[in-house]
Amino acid sequence: MTRPLIGVSTYLEAGARWGVWELEAALLPVGYPRLVQRAGGLAAMLPPDDPQYAAAAVARLDGLVIAGGPDVEPVRYGAEREPRTGPPAPERDEWELALIDAALGAGVPLLGICRGMQLLNVALGGTLVQHIDGHAERVGVFGGHDVKPVPGTRYAEAVPEAAYVPAYHHQAVDRLGAGLTASAYAADGTVEAVELPSAPWVLGVQWHPEMGGDLRVMRALVRAAARAA
Repeated sequence: MTRPLIGVSTYLEAGARWGVWELEAALLPVGYPRLVQRAGGLAAMLPPDDPQYAAAAVARLDGLVIAGGPDVEPVRYGAEREPRTGPPAPERDEWELALIDAALGAGVPLLGICRGMQLLNVALGGTLVQHIDGHAERVGVFGGHDVKPVPGTRYAEAVPEAAYVPAYHHQAVDRLGAGLTASAYAADGTVEAVELPSAPWVLGVQWHPEMGGDLRVMRALVRAAARAA
């Protein structure tokens, strides 16, 4: 079977170091492409570009992953910046919102991871909680917690039992975007997964599957992408 092509959005960093170099870089933690590959897909990096080209990029893909990263700029969901909200990443916001819109319009299977889930919610008119405690152990260190699926959802079909997941975030879904359904929760009531039942395959997860060994969420995306190819 031909492996489906899965595009993954990237960071855009002002200065990254490797070897003798320190340069502006479009980069991605290797866990993302490795997770795609282990789940049976081919991974392609999608660095920020002019949003007008998002539909053309998505048209060449079988599936799309919006990766984790910096906080979504609050103006995107009509809020004022709070003190603990991180610096904006306007190039990523604009590009990834355009990618999401293109994927939804074309019916391309879509997975949002952490920031990606939050941005999916914002793209559909939802809002975010700008700070919560207890979902990041300490700066630069992934923690984890249990996530419980909502029976009957797409997420529960992939992962039917409560699962311990790698997590590192301080923002979360507040008001759900239009058409989205919450499909998993943390013990404190935080929405941990959302999905769009009206679309062929759209799922967002608040945690970081690329930092763990559970392939089921990514395998579900890859299967959906293979069917759509």
